[in-house]
Amino acid sequence: MTPQLTIRRSNERGTANHGWLQARFTFSFGDYHDPDHMGYRSLRVINNDTIAPGGGFPPHPHRAMEIFTYIISGQLEHKDSLGNGRVIKAGEFQYMSAGSGVQHSEFNPSPDTPTELLQIWITPSASGGEPRYGDMDANQLKQDNALTLFASPDGRHGSFAMRQNAEIQFGNLAANYSLEVPPSPLDGIWIHLIKGELQVLGASLQPGDSGSIEHAAVGFPLKAAKDAEFLLFRLA
Repeated sequence: MTPQLTIRRSNERGTANHGWLQARFTFSFGDYHDPDHMGYRSLRVINNDTIAPGGGFPPHPHRAMEIFTYIISGQLEHKDSLGNGRVIKAGEFQYMSAGSGVQHSEFNPSPDTPTELLQIWITPSASGGEPRYGDMDANQLKQDNALTLFASPDGRHGSFAMRQNAEIQFGNLAANYSLEVPPSPLDGIWIHLIKGELQVLGASLQPGDSGSIEHAAVGFPLKAAKDAEFLLFRLA
C-alpha cells in the first residue's frame, strides 16, 4: 500500500500560557482536550515547552509512562526520586521510564536564557517495573544527512531501551538532501519538524508541523528544502 500522510500544522496545536511556561500541545494534554488528537498509536504526548529563566516543574509523580525530553535550546536541570540529577543541554536527550512510580522535577537553571524543549510520552507495552533513567549527549551520536536512533525496544546502536515496540530517530538533513526512510514492520510513523523545511510525500512541513504516515512499512523519501532537524517515531 502507498504511504499516506495526515498533517498536523503547528498553528492547530493546543496552547497554554502560565507565565513561566509557554506550551504547544500536539495531542490533548492537561486542560487542552481535543478528541480528534488524543495521540497516535503508543505515542501519547508531544509538548513543545518554553520555560522562562528560573522557571520549572516542582517535584511531581509519574507512573506507567515512557518519558523522553529533547532540548532544542538552553538547558534543563533534572532531579528525581531515584537520586539522579543532571543539567541537560541543547541537543541532548533524556529518558525516564516511570515504571511502578517515580517523582521528578525539571527546572531551567539559567538566570537569563529561556529553555525550549520537546517532552514526549509513549505508553509502555505493560505497566509496572522498576523505574529507569538515562541521558545521552546525542550531539555525539547525530549523523549528518541520516537518521540517528535515539530509542528502541532492544537498545541497539547505543540507543535507550524503552518498554514499547517503537523507535525514536533524529533526522538531520542539509538543504536539498534526500534520504529514504527504510522499510520496517513498524508501519506507523509520526514525524515532528523542529527546524528548517522538509518535503514529505508531496507536502511541505514547517517548524512545529507534524503528521502521521500510515502504511509506512514499504519506506518513502524525505527531502530537506532548508537545513532540517526532526524527530521520527516508528510505532507498531
